Amino acid sequence: MENPTMLASGILGSSGSMIRRVVEEGGAGAAVTKSLTIAPREGYSTPCLIAVKEGFINAMGLPNPGYKNFLDHELPEALKCGAPIIVSIAGSSSSEFREIAAYAEKRGAHAVELNLSCPHVAKMGLDIGADPEAVYDVVKEVKSFLKIPVYVKLGLSDKIVEAACKAEKAGADAIVAINTVKAMAIDIYSKKPILSAKYGGLSGPAVHHIAVRCIYDIYEAVSVPLIGVGGVEDWKTAVELILAGASAVQIGSAIAVKGLKIFKEVCLGLKEYLKLNGFSSVKDIVGLSHKL
Repeated sequence: MENPTMLASGILGSSGSMIRRVVEEGGAGAAVTKSLTIAPREGYSTPCLIAVKEGFINAMGLPNPGYKNFLDHELPEALKCGAPIIVSIAGSSSSEFREIAAYAEKRGAHAVELNLSCPHVAKMGLDIGADPEAVYDVVKEVKSFLKIPVYVKLGLSDKIVEAACKAEKAGADAIVAINTVKAMAIDIYSKKPILSAKYGGLSGPAVHHIAVRCIYDIYEAVSVPLIGVGGVEDWKTAVELILAGASAVQIGSAIAVKGLKIFKEVCLGLKEYLKLNGFSSVKDIVGLSHKL
């Protein structure tokens, strides 16, 4: 990676041409694709995304064209950008994760990110990630044959640190934390939940300090690199996650507010912060808050 910013999964990662724009125009150091499943998914009906004072709540339902369709037709275009492309995978069993990961490696993905954190799709995502033993089984299965790196994305649960430890034990090359946080919004006039799926995932500034806490706690428990995600909207929030222990940060919701320029803005601010504080590299401040 030329810089420590990454496009988060689920944001603009559904087409190869858009991923290229995020890297070539936006300046992201790497990009994570939309989560892919075995069979195509249409996702939930609208409304599936709403803006709230604290950020956004979405219940997209993991819409995607199916892993073979995406990896055959969109990934080759995305790879032209020259930056690392990480394929996000959503499955309901170890065998599904294995099947998609094997095909992603075959088609040229630089790494895979196991989505064990989506909070609004039953029997996928957080339903697996909140169970440390299930996390171990999935990661172990994928790592048993894959040569490219395996990242494990965990969501908020009371066992997130234990799950991270199990992921590391199973061979994970990095831990990504966190995903959106399960939430709901109700229309006071219709008196009903706004989202068609009722529940969704809250993202944006509201979850940032939860993400900071999770990265901080996980950093003290594992030795593999961490990638922080949650409410990164400027260089200051990025630095906060890095000080907590993240080696890189993913950006998602802020793109809806600031556009693709957010990646370059974060990188520029981070560069100035390092210079003003006498540091020569991002590596110098990773987890620094634990050492002072």
